[in-house]
Amino acid sequence: MGGSVHFLDGGGEMGKAIREHDWAGNELGPPDGWPSALKIALGMALNSKFPKCIVWGPGLIALHNDAFRPILGDKDNTLGRAFSDVWREVWPEIGPIAERAYAGEATFIEDFPLVVNRYGYPEECHFTFCYSPIRDESGVVRGMIDTVIETTGKVQASRQLRLINGELGHRIKNTLTVVSAIVNQTLQSHTGQDARDILRQRIGALAQAQSLLTDSSALDAEIGQVIQQALTPFRTGQRRFRISGPPVRLSAKQALTLALAINELATNALKYGALSVPQGAIDLSWTSGRPHSDDPFRLIWAESDGPPVACSTGKGFGSLIIEHVLAQDFMGESVISHRPQGLCCELRTKMNCLGVGPSAQT
Repeated sequence: MGGSVHFLDGGGEMGKAIREHDWAGNELGPPDGWPSALKIALGMALNSKFPKCIVWGPGLIALHNDAFRPILGDKDNTLGRAFSDVWREVWPEIGPIAERAYAGEATFIEDFPLVVNRYGYPEECHFTFCYSPIRDESGVVRGMIDTVIETTGKVQASRQLRLINGELGHRIKNTLTVVSAIVNQTLQSHTGQDARDILRQRIGALAQAQSLLTDSSALDAEIGQVIQQALTPFRTGQRRFRISGPPVRLSAKQALTLALAINELATNALKYGALSVPQGAIDLSWTSGRPHSDDPFRLIWAESDGPPVACSTGKGFGSLIIEHVLAQDFMGESVISHRPQGLCCELRTKMNCLGVGPSAQT
């Protein structure tokens, strides 16, 4: 071949592969006999760092450069095969675009969605590409050049950004609603410095829960972290809390509500319950089943060794949060019981009501 294949010079691994490929039986024949238009176009493509694939002749023979290799994934033995065969799973979508290029019409498309199979399974991908006709010396279209870049990561990031922005708006709306309820309920039952102190504590608990969510890029929170952060102001190092349970993800709204409920329970325990006496203790545990199933989820706050429990006839902010808002946001049931050994609160729901799925979003 010698100097007759200088158009392959600087062509990297694919230039070498084209030289060493057995072209016997292929419609293109040996590279030294290829048409000048093909040699020129392929030489330019092989020396480009941008992903390019030359498609030539009626058989749509594919010749790509090194930069195009990652787009193929695990597709192998593509050199010299028909472009329609290499991408047969998406040919119904891209075939008409290739036909227009062969008819002399260039096409540029951004973020084109395709379900490709390049790793043994179908995956949704996006590509920005241009199919441009390649003409010979007489102006006749003999092939096309596919100049392409994969934009799957960009499209997914854009989707995630829209989701995060929507979730942020949702969180702000929820937070403002909760703050309004905290202020209204507190001012109805407290006045003066007492009201200011209680407002500061309750809004502080809300801020702590919100901080846990905003410190993470996730749209949900792990229940153990929510509980630990909500209880931070009440921990004295005396091992008054016994906490146990498996990892479970909660939606942002559920995390905020649970943090407020835990804060109210702990505040009540500090004033009137197990935390008001040296020997008192609190067992906080939860059990779960398979994620996104009808398996039950239970969370129990159980106080012990505290002073005698007195049943309250009034319904304050804590009762409202625990028995109504908590139950609503978890789409289950939340019950407070005044047992002889100490106050107990139990939340019951199903696993498919937890997390960031549609059932947990309102």
